[in-house]
Amino acid sequence: MQIFSIAIHGGAGTLVKGMMTPELEKQYKSALKKALDSGYKLLEEGGSAIDAVEEAVKQLEDSHLFNAGKGSVFTAEGTHEMDAAIMDGKTLNAGAVSLITGIKNPVSLARDVMEKSEHVFLAGDGAMQFAKEHNYELEEPTYFYDEFRHQQWLEIRDTNSFQLDHSKSVTEAARSQKDSKFGTVGAVACDKNGHVAAATSTGGMTNKKWGRVGDSPMIGAGNYANNKTCAVSCTGSGEYFIRGVVAYDVAMLMEHKDMGVQDASDEVIHKRILEINGDGGLIAVDKNGAIAMPFNTEGMYRASKSSNGQEEISIYK
Repeated sequence: MQIFSIAIHGGAGTLVKGMMTPELEKQYKSALKKALDSGYKLLEEGGSAIDAVEEAVKQLEDSHLFNAGKGSVFTAEGTHEMDAAIMDGKTLNAGAVSLITGIKNPVSLARDVMEKSEHVFLAGDGAMQFAKEHNYELEEPTYFYDEFRHQQWLEIRDTNSFQLDHSKSVTEAARSQKDSKFGTVGAVACDKNGHVAAATSTGGMTNKKWGRVGDSPMIGAGNYANNKTCAVSCTGSGEYFIRGVVAYDVAMLMEHKDMGVQDASDEVIHKRILEINGDGGLIAVDKNGAIAMPFNTEGMYRASKSSNGQEEISIYK
């Protein structure tokens, strides 16, 4: 019988046990569970993998705890610029948006690009024009305002530092990019028909300049899905994940080296990306519903659920 499953992530990085209050840890786990269950329910009812990953990511975007949608970090200009991508492993159709503002659920806009345009990737003003033509309502900047994110930004606002979401200390993070949490969110799923899909969404880097774009909306770098192999969503130091074409690399190891999803994911996260000094993690699922969630940082917000009875909600190693 076909196993169906879903995995989600809410970012990887310096998540050290004992540094987070029990109350905050509970909030994170509760938000992860809510997103996981909403995506799993769709799969259980016979829904498609693409519907499940969009739904799970929307739930994460709606939480102020994660650096995507509502909880997006501040740019150097004090605004919010969001990126997202979605890909259907059955058709290899994909949609992505970058440098968008005011959109509550960027992942849904990415899906509309996939299904309602002839294109894959729209950015900036053009993406916003597309959103307008498809009747997206724009949220006020106050919707995206989070006091914690704002404080992060104020500490490094007048410097040339940028930061990959929250860490022990922003000033430390300005000195050391390793000391940080990468707040991208994502989901991968395999449905009852053995089709896979992936979705990824992010608010990018605190204090980012010049329209910087990370790996999240880039098909093959931060997000990829192919029924032949697997679906992958990444979170990490985006510049390195772009150079390593990480999501596609996992799929290629499976296709050309006949590796399983766990071995291929481990090879990329624990060896290949480290060789170019990249850190972070990924979630992946294959057409048989097998899940991998490796990371080379101290923690990664992650959760998975499978019809074979396995369920996990974790933060630390």
